[in-house]
Amino acid sequence: MRAVIQRVTKAKVEIDNKLFSEIEHGLMILVGFELADNQDDINWLSNKINQLRIFNDNNGIMNISISEISNAEILVVSQFTLHAKIKKGNRPSYINAAKPEISIPLYNNFIETLKNITQKPVKTGIFGADMQITLTNNGPVTIIIDTKNKE
Repeated sequence: MRAVIQRVTKAKVEIDNKLFSEIEHGLMILVGFELADNQDDINWLSNKINQLRIFNDNNGIMNISISEISNAEILVVSQFTLHAKIKKGNRPSYINAAKPEISIPLYNNFIETLKNITQKPVKTGIFGADMQITLTNNGPVTIIIDTKNKE
C-alpha cells in the first residue's frame, strides 16, 4: 500500500465537471494498492496517518496530529498509478497494482478504518472514475508512505 499524504487548506474532487466532494482543513490522501496488501497494511497505515505530527502548534512547529484538530477533515482518492514501474522504457507499467476486484474492497476497508481510527469525516472520490482534483497544499507538506517499508 502506498499513500501520498498532503496537508491542505482545501481540496476537492470533481467528476464530469460536477463537485463530488470537498474538504477545507485537513489531509488529502492518494492511495494505491498492490496484490499483497491486506488488512494489516490498512491498520498500520491508518494508525500512522492518525499519529503523524504534521500540523503546526501555536509556535509554528509541526507537532500536532490530525486527531488533535477538531475541525479537520480527510479526503481519500484511489490512485493505482502510485505503483507505476518506470525502470524500462518510458511507458509506466502497473503490473504490481492490484486489480479492481482486490483493490476496491481494500479501498473501502481503508476508508472505514481511517474513519474509525481518526474519528474524522472521510470524504472520497469514486474508485476508477476520471476525477479532477484541486487542492491547496499547506506548507507545502507532502509525505509519502509505503507499507512495505515499515522498518
